[in-house]
Amino acid sequence: MNKQFDRYSSLFFAILGLGFVYESQFISKSSYGSNVGPDIFPLGLGLVLCILSLRLFYETFGYKQEKKAGTSFDVKRFSGILAVFVLYALTLEALGYVISTFLFLFIAFQLMERGNLGKTAMVAGIFSGGVYYVFVNVLEGSLPGFPEWLIG
Repeated sequence: MNKQFDRYSSLFFAILGLGFVYESQFISKSSYGSNVGPDIFPLGLGLVLCILSLRLFYETFGYKQEKKAGTSFDVKRFSGILAVFVLYALTLEALGYVISTFLFLFIAFQLMERGNLGKTAMVAGIFSGGVYYVFVNVLEGSLPGFPEWLIG
């Protein structure tokens, strides 16, 4: 952990979180047929981002003054996950939430730690299906579940 990097990044993410909260106020509060409006996700994301940023900033005061020679960043993994994330954003509407989220999580987990395909598929499937179920059935929101070409 780099104390200076963590402090600056926590301030950056706190400002970004405040921006999410501020801009979510301009999104409509509800949509047709849904009790959960499109403003909930950016508002929640902004609040979580602010809270985690403040926690990280607070934790930097407890860092010991250690100087390590050059911390190497794993650019290959980071680039892979960034590319998968861009593909996820581009294919979300075409593949639907469940399939695109499952593929995104499966590939991202494999990029972080190779092996154990069954466990990775199970976690990705439970997460994507669980979030879809809770958002659509419990919160009565709307998500593009499956593509039209798949369900007919």
